[in-house]
Amino acid sequence: MQRNRIWPAMLATGLGTGPVMSERLRALSRFLLQRALPPVLVTGALLLLWELLASGPTSTLPTPTQVLSDTWDLIVDPFYDNGGTDVGMGWQILASLERVAYGFLLAVLVGVSLGVLIGQSTWAMRGLDPVFQVLRTVPPLAWLPLSLAAFQDSNPSAIFVIFITAIWPIIINTSVGVRNIPEDYRNVSRVLRLNGAEYFLKIMLPAAAPYIFSGLRIGVGLSWLAIVAAEMLIGGVGIGFFIWDAWNSSMISDIVLALIYVGIVGFLLDRLVAFIGNRVTRGTVAG
Repeated sequence: MQRNRIWPAMLATGLGTGPVMSERLRALSRFLLQRALPPVLVTGALLLLWELLASGPTSTLPTPTQVLSDTWDLIVDPFYDNGGTDVGMGWQILASLERVAYGFLLAVLVGVSLGVLIGQSTWAMRGLDPVFQVLRTVPPLAWLPLSLAAFQDSNPSAIFVIFITAIWPIIINTSVGVRNIPEDYRNVSRVLRLNGAEYFLKIMLPAAAPYIFSGLRIGVGLSWLAIVAAEMLIGGVGIGFFIWDAWNSSMISDIVLALIYVGIVGFLLDRLVAFIGNRVTRGTVAG
């Protein structure tokens, strides 16, 4: 008798979960066809084209298969440490990321503060904006000799280059966001009699957050570009120095692998800032 009651329940459960599983499979299929398949096909086509072009007798660049063969030890053991600058690719990237983190966070603190000041004060905008517009056109590496002369050390000099590179888009986007706060929001703050700190936290930051995070995404991308170039000049440990050292040693496959890692890390940094921005702004930052 009990068995007769169990079987209908099991059948009902199976019938209930069948459509759900089918819908999940259809959703997975749509994702694979629309999102995963196109980049896989394009990447495969580019690799095949690269293989064909680099296989010629006059080609001076390695093929993808040769790059994989030459750099296999670097790929499978990215964290080896033989002392000094002879360390794996993982340590090189982490050293570069550490410099980027210090310089970028400093740029965020100073850039957002100056952006709020310029956005709030017409006098500050008229006084500082022309200066910033001139300074932001200076190439990042042009600051490196001056920073070396000031700090007398390569590491803080590289951090300063990151700072001075990332700060301009942060300042500009923050100031635009603050100036574009709707007047209704300002009126609400007056009605509620919010003080300066309350207005900043409850009105200004939420309203300007999409602009701020747009500036942060640009800034973090520029930071990663600048540190690779700066490390080629300052030496030491870092992915930029690794690329320059590989060039001096005529290890072209190592350079190709490093460039692939640089691109992947830059992409992940952009995705990370976009992810945080979407959580903070509830999806108003472009993905």
